Amino acid sequence: MNKLLVIATSSVLALLAANAQAACDKMEKVTAAWLPIMQTTAYYVALEEGLFEKACIDIDSQKMESPNHIIDALVGGRADFGPPGAAAGIAMLAESRFPGTFKVFGLQGGGIAVNRINDGLIVAPDSDISGFADLKGKSLGHVPGIQWRTISRHMVRAAGLDPDKDVQLTDLAVAMQVPAVAGGSVDATLSLEPVGSIAVASGKAKRAVTNPVASVIADPFYSGAAVLTTRFIEQRPEVARKVVEVIDQATDLVNADFDKYKAILPKYTAIRDSQLDLLAQPYLRPFHDLNETDLNSYQAFVDVFVQEGVLKEPMDIREKMLKPADLAGKP
Repeated sequence: MNKLLVIATSSVLALLAANAQAACDKMEKVTAAWLPIMQTTAYYVALEEGLFEKACIDIDSQKMESPNHIIDALVGGRADFGPPGAAAGIAMLAESRFPGTFKVFGLQGGGIAVNRINDGLIVAPDSDISGFADLKGKSLGHVPGIQWRTISRHMVRAAGLDPDKDVQLTDLAVAMQVPAVAGGSVDATLSLEPVGSIAVASGKAKRAVTNPVASVIADPFYSGAAVLTTRFIEQRPEVARKVVEVIDQATDLVNADFDKYKAILPKYTAIRDSQLDLLAQPYLRPFHDLNETDLNSYQAFVDVFVQEGVLKEPMDIREKMLKPADLAGKP
């Protein structure tokens, strides 16, 4: 009887799959370049729930090792979009070098008012560091790359210190941040979730400050973005519209029931099953919900690159945001 049930179930699933395929005139191939972090959760949900297939999209899913690799793939035409979790700052740095390359259609991060943790100043359990002002003569580790180097410099400067003289800034891979603090090779790290939650639960480190970046730059603070290439939008606007709709749908699912969907994170990230209960829910903003608060926050972040001399001229991020009219004139 069980064997018959398995055969019947398999037949039904095969029929459903065939019907879904038949409903599409053709499957459109779309290449995504993504980073294995929590901010990318909506993309994982879209894959797991088969949302791309239902939208007649055949996803070529390319996992990248750093935010820079995502942007390089997009600029170089090797990917059509960066799912949630692409570096919001680096995207605009690339846009300044190659104007007209990107459109942003979602933001990811955290904030104090929304009670979502994005980052923390992580120190040893017995450390007397209680904020960035206490880092004079000490070392601070951060996520490798220009985005978090710039943020770290700004945080140090905002605390009244000179990032060139008072603090030693160190690129530190995410997996090495807690061991580095615990072992004393750095005095503190500016770390993205889930590093802080896992560190606190392990007892090997503590948060000296929760969401320090939101307290200085903007609340909420968005370090991640979802981006489309303008090439993709112009050449296949209907397909680009479907991508946005899929990511929006998946984002809504995650926001409504993070406890359900976080179970898929170990499949796509370095997070282990035993760590799932420690995770703080990210703040994910879909295209259809973006508002003035979100845009002002993103603008404040990009302005930091100007203040720190990384961007030579101010940039209006509203000109870089996707608009409904971009998607084949759909409302």
